[in-house]
Amino acid sequence: MGNPYQNPKSMAKPAQHFHDVLSFLNTFVRNRQFVLFGLGIAIGAVAAGAAIAFRDLIGLIQFVGFGFSSERMYTQAAQLPWWQILLVPTLGGLMVGLLIHFYMPDRRPRGVPDVMEATALHGGRLNFRTGMVAALASMVSIGSGASVGREGPVVHLGATLSAWIARRLHLSRQLRLTLLGCGAASAIAASFNTPIAGVFFALEVVVGHYALSSFAPIVIASVTGTIISRLYYGNFPAFTIPNQTIASFLELPAFALLGVVAAIIATAFIKATMAAQNQAAQLPGPVWIRPAMAGLILGGVGIAFPHVLGVGYETTDAALSVKFSLAMMIGLLILKWAMTVLCLGAGFSGGVFSPSLVMGALAGGAFGIIATAAFPELSSGPGTYAIVGMGALAGAVLGAPISTILIIFELTSNFTLTIAVMVGVVVASVITEQAAGHSFFTQQLKRRGISLDSGRETGLLRSRRVDEIMRDDYDGVPEDMSLPQLRARLQKVSYGELFMINADGALSGTITLADLSEAAFETSYDAHLKAVDVARANPPVLPISANLEEARRLLDDAQENQIAVVEDMESMTLVGFLRERDVMAAYNQAMEAARAEERGEVSSG
Repeated sequence: MGNPYQNPKSMAKPAQHFHDVLSFLNTFVRNRQFVLFGLGIAIGAVAAGAAIAFRDLIGLIQFVGFGFSSERMYTQAAQLPWWQILLVPTLGGLMVGLLIHFYMPDRRPRGVPDVMEATALHGGRLNFRTGMVAALASMVSIGSGASVGREGPVVHLGATLSAWIARRLHLSRQLRLTLLGCGAASAIAASFNTPIAGVFFALEVVVGHYALSSFAPIVIASVTGTIISRLYYGNFPAFTIPNQTIASFLELPAFALLGVVAAIIATAFIKATMAAQNQAAQLPGPVWIRPAMAGLILGGVGIAFPHVLGVGYETTDAALSVKFSLAMMIGLLILKWAMTVLCLGAGFSGGVFSPSLVMGALAGGAFGIIATAAFPELSSGPGTYAIVGMGALAGAVLGAPISTILIIFELTSNFTLTIAVMVGVVVASVITEQAAGHSFFTQQLKRRGISLDSGRETGLLRSRRVDEIMRDDYDGVPEDMSLPQLRARLQKVSYGELFMINADGALSGTITLADLSEAAFETSYDAHLKAVDVARANPPVLPISANLEEARRLLDDAQENQIAVVEDMESMTLVGFLRERDVMAAYNQAMEAARAEERGEVSSG
């Protein structure tokens, strides 16, 4: 028997309280922001761990090739025999060429542009296997001394791991994009020990907006990446930057002029790299041998000037400390510029962040030596100009002025100096955007026929194929059909166009009332003209494998309401036609589906 003096209601209270606590915790766990908070920590840790592993494996490959793993490349490489400096980049280029040729889907390296494309056009999806091969190719490239950067590959690696986790968790499109930003932010923060810059790089370059829903988890990921990196490497900045001050604000015009110089170098670098990639694609011989040829040239230059080898952090430090003469600064700037263009053009896998910092520091240092000699009483010294030049050129090349300014600020902790950096970065970025088309990354995408100007719309249209919405109730006519028969058929067809088919069943032309011209109403031509005489011989056509973005572009260019769809461009076998209004309807449906997905937190998979 129960206790007759115990209140039944008091017995229910503990159970009720326990149920209320469980209900609260369940609601809390289902809360979108709490989920994002947890995912931000997880992605930050994974991306930081990947960045550390990436850096250590580069050191291992470098040790195998050169006999040392230190980032102080040029002082140690200068002590090596000439044949080793020549051989290692050549063999490394051969390995990279084979990796990319046989294991990459379209036989090209991967980097930040692919993360931007995934964000804008593919809903945050990246192929895991391709990402791992790309990381390996970049490790071999950098470890063998190629003049490329490691930050871009680390961003791609972090984003790839984020995309893989998002896919395994069956997350919605919006959450996938946020996690992609988390991976990029943690990777940058872990590379430079700059958590604030990591956040803004992810928002500025990868995500493309500053919405609070993405901002919070990206901050958490960046902080997590920084903490893990500091626990592993210690709290040390990426570069050794001497304390610098601005002598006078009258110097600001000189910093603006340095921004102009940086813009000229950045624009030339972007355009030269595009030209080198185009020229390399036309070279005879196997594609996989091209990085080895570039490695041979790089090694030859590296025998005399080992400063051009690798990511160039030691060269950057030396330029910031003004350890080079004016002639050496200018000479190394030209050589680093040329070797980076060569390596990227020939197919080495790597980024442009580190080379941009090296070139910027050298250009700024050289400018500072000249400015100090001309106006010694007004100059802050070559070291200050080296810092400003480093930020200006990197910001212009990357198209990420805010992130670059914040990187310099976090590295120097000098607000006054940051004002000078802001002037140089803004001037360089504006001029480069006008002269070269925004950034190196967007130009890489443009070279592949990808524009991010209308990214989401393009992505939605690319996600659907022509055969999903095309019509197959076309009206085909033979080439020998008479004019009276053509007039009768045109009056019956609802879409106002006939498709002429030859004896092999291939599309050979199209006929509208406008194509008949005077023969549309003049019967005196009836005995002399047939369908083949009045049809358009080369009408716009689409293969059935095309996507709706390609269809929309062709419809706009051809100024047509509908276009023919063929089996392929070789056989030209007619299978249907596509109407402009159907393309627009499909786009609207995709937009509604995307909005519906964003309203949910996690899809059911």
